[in-house]
Amino acid sequence: MQQLTVNDALGQALAEEMRRDPKVMMFGEGVATKRQELLNEFGAKRIRNTPLAEGIIAGAAVGAAAMGMRPVIDMLFAPFLTLAMDEIVNSAGKLRYISGGQFSFPLVAIAMTGTGWTVGAQHNHNLEAWFVHSPGLKVVMPSTAADYKGLLKSAIRDDNPVLFFVEMSLSYELGEVPEGEHIVPLGKATIRRAGTDVTLISYGKTVRACEAAASLLAEKGIFAEVIDLRSLKPLDEEAILTSARKTGRVVVVHEANRMCGVGAEVAAIVAEKAFVALRAPVLRITSPDVPAPSSYPLELAFTPQADTIAEAAASLFTAQMEEA
Repeated sequence: MQQLTVNDALGQALAEEMRRDPKVMMFGEGVATKRQELLNEFGAKRIRNTPLAEGIIAGAAVGAAAMGMRPVIDMLFAPFLTLAMDEIVNSAGKLRYISGGQFSFPLVAIAMTGTGWTVGAQHNHNLEAWFVHSPGLKVVMPSTAADYKGLLKSAIRDDNPVLFFVEMSLSYELGEVPEGEHIVPLGKATIRRAGTDVTLISYGKTVRACEAAASLLAEKGIFAEVIDLRSLKPLDEEAILTSARKTGRVVVVHEANRMCGVGAEVAAIVAEKAFVALRAPVLRITSPDVPAPSSYPLELAFTPQADTIAEAAASLFTAQMEEA
């Protein structure tokens, strides 16, 4: 095992894929400046800075993908994706279907998201559910350095456009990453902590909050299972339902706001397919439906925290005892 930051794990994945496949290239906002080691190894034809023009960046990537390249684009902050919605949603997501499979569009769009750097609402907005809702796109949002590397490699090799969200506050967090070839398949969740009493389902950095909540619950004799979705589309329904049926109680946690979020889809899946196994209602713990604050203390109040999650999970047992 090697110890890498999330940022270095992404760089390692990019370098390995660019060595493996000469069709892989990267361009975007400041990539040649931020990834000097890639520029030195692969040259300006395969890694290059672009103007701050998100629609042009995404449009060029769609064209490059259609011509057989495998572009990786860095859109910097997630809200900037709104300036490339036509190119990503209306072109990249639909053209393979419209062409009857004659063309494929293997591109990866990387964007930073989430609280922790106090960058303000115009640079911080969790948009993942928008793209999960868009046909033809895949969406990834890991929580560990190993998964950032393994999922980026899978995303680059996939023949469909993939939105790859990077949590800003995790960028310089160290984690264990396997040496050599390391692939994590798209569409497969993982169990971060096994448990029998309640299931905590999350993705991105709120997985950490769920793990901390599980420790708080264990002090009360409640053993929580923590599921890290990792891939939001395709979504690992089997992992969700297996855990829900085992514990009978589910809490879904994410930083994005509640209305029409990924948590709503997970709750619907559990209600539709595992209702008879439930011992209590499915709960969602999210951020409020307001723009993200730029103050760090307010960011902490804005984001789901371990004590809030633990309290919500414990309430499922209280409610059951009161009904009994």
